[in-house]
Amino acid sequence: MRQPPPSEIQLPATTVPVRSTTDVLVVGGGTAGVAAAVAAARNGADTLLVERGTYLGGLATGGLIILLLTMDDGRGQQVIGGLCQEVVDRLAHRNAAFMPPPEEWGRDDDRLVEQYRRWGLVNGHGPHNVRYSVAYDAEEMKFALERLCVESRVRLMYGAVASEPIGGEGRIEGVVFQGKDGRFAVLAGTVIDASGDLDVLSAAGAACEKEKVAPWLWFTMGGVREPEAAQGAGLRFFRTIGAGQVLLPWGATGRVSRMIDATDVDDITYASVACRELVMAEVDRLRKDVPGFENAYLCHIADQLDVTESRRLVGRHVLSRDDLDAKFGDVVAVTGHWTKYDAVYNIPYRALLPRGLNNALAVGRCISADHRAHHATKEIPACFATGEAAGTAAAIGLKHGVEVADVDVEALQRQLVSQGAILWPDR
Repeated sequence: MRQPPPSEIQLPATTVPVRSTTDVLVVGGGTAGVAAAVAAARNGADTLLVERGTYLGGLATGGLIILLLTMDDGRGQQVIGGLCQEVVDRLAHRNAAFMPPPEEWGRDDDRLVEQYRRWGLVNGHGPHNVRYSVAYDAEEMKFALERLCVESRVRLMYGAVASEPIGGEGRIEGVVFQGKDGRFAVLAGTVIDASGDLDVLSAAGAACEKEKVAPWLWFTMGGVREPEAAQGAGLRFFRTIGAGQVLLPWGATGRVSRMIDATDVDDITYASVACRELVMAEVDRLRKDVPGFENAYLCHIADQLDVTESRRLVGRHVLSRDDLDAKFGDVVAVTGHWTKYDAVYNIPYRALLPRGLNNALAVGRCISADHRAHHATKEIPACFATGEAAGTAAAIGLKHGVEVADVDVEALQRQLVSQGAILWPDR
């Protein structure tokens, strides 16, 4: 009789080649990772950005979450600048972005509010006013981010998946990656986890917590006749860049039957299959039932599930809902709230720092924040801001021969402001 398979196996000890050494290693090429890498490189650090896919932007490109929500405080005042603003300028230069002009920010004109709501730039509960939010083209964003890295002399590496950190006493010495050509190591002075799921820091033993979420799959359609008329009928989609094109957020459908753990491969597989089935059913329904969609065609289903929460760092400060509008002496980024007005989170440097690891930082959606505060800090503009702060900190630490945990925060703040970051908006 055949014996049942073992529940685990012992792998032989292996050695892996060191493929590269670098001052700053950024793991993950979403917007937070790009901002971290560009900031580090521009401030003089040899920087390697490793991305598992073959393009940059993460959910902001491959996830088709092509809305920067939001760069203001809900009262018409910009609170996110720096690299995020630079990317917006690059997109606008190529006619690849749509946004309200500054003179309209904060206005409560119903006509303007409705105009921008149809582009997905006004959300949440009213009374509403015009927000500084931006709609853009996903492929143009990929190009803008890649050019930003190339021009800043960031070393890019695509097609490599982080598999395990290389440990040391209170630090991460590097990371082992898996590529098509086998496993290899990258050694680094500072490691920035921009994986979105805290893959590196959690494997290194950093404290974290995890949420299950409802997954979605965004998609776009073209050839829509008079999309505004269809929107007026109450359909859930947004105008987007390109004539006759619409963006269908959150799949424009009901959610799948269960919440998922976005770090579990079985859950990811289930969600991918179920969400794609829902998308195709919605495409068929729109063509059949909705005037204006008779000859519409499917342009693009997102490459990545819309999953904006999984593991979150439990760092040296956990940003909480109670910290709304709180002031911190070590603030390194500021963000508004995409569904709330006159609500600002000042993000302290400590929220990027893991406990017990002195040469590592978390950026983007996996920084140290509770579930409520996370709804603001997970957004793309905030990811740009925390990434820029971390990359700048890594370069400053290198210049002064200290770990990122010991960087002079006032020097970091001065440098961020000189780069266009907004740390102390007038309130």
